[in-house]
Amino acid sequence: MQHAEREHGMIAGLRALVLVGLVTAWWVMAAVLDNPFIPAPAETAAAGLRLIQNGQLLPAVGNSLLVFVLGFGLAALVALPAGVLMGAWRTLGRALDPFAYAFAATPRVAFIPLIIVLLGIGTEAKLTVVFLGAVMPILLNTYSGVAQTDPSLLEMARSVKAGRWDVFTRIMVPGALPSIVTGLRIGATIGLISTVVAELYTAVQGLGGLLALYGNSFRMAEYFVVVLTLAAIGVVVTESLRLVEKLVQRRRHG
Repeated sequence: MQHAEREHGMIAGLRALVLVGLVTAWWVMAAVLDNPFIPAPAETAAAGLRLIQNGQLLPAVGNSLLVFVLGFGLAALVALPAGVLMGAWRTLGRALDPFAYAFAATPRVAFIPLIIVLLGIGTEAKLTVVFLGAVMPILLNTYSGVAQTDPSLLEMARSVKAGRWDVFTRIMVPGALPSIVTGLRIGATIGLISTVVAELYTAVQGLGGLLALYGNSFRMAEYFVVVLTLAAIGVVVTESLRLVEKLVQRRRHG
């Protein structure tokens, strides 16, 4: 217990040290280069305060989070049962996995013109882009986790004449939980990126819309605020899912 606490404290200290180092390097670079396209940290903080006060930043964050949560939720709703089915039914998995990997390797940006033609540039189009970005990491990790169930556990279950449902619910799915949570974490990261891409290519709203607005007008302090906001959201999402992953592993080993 004490060792784990020391390790957590060391990790937190190292993260704080890296953060201070990055901010210091940013400040030095802005001071040395004296380039209007590289705003100083203080200038960026002032711009962030202005965006909050004039009501631009927080509504944009809300719009982006809504699109991300809905798209990611739909992806999980489809990918989890599909991945479990492919992993549990090996013949189906082997038949479908070449197509799944081919789809996963295709850049999602390639589908955006087709999505716009079919769905327009509204919310449905953005949700589809996020869904396509998040669905494959979840499906493939779930499929891999279920398919790699320990054969000795399956043989033991057969020896005691366990039913298929018991094998599925008590061995396959619990054993695949770490892979499933990892897939959710990767899918969330790609889904967040897809949210910004969708907002840039479709209805120009949310944080992606602010990126386009300030990037095109070269208002770099405001642009940096949006980039840092996206980075902060990404950290919160991935760390939350990492915590879930640790809790799952702890419960599994317990």
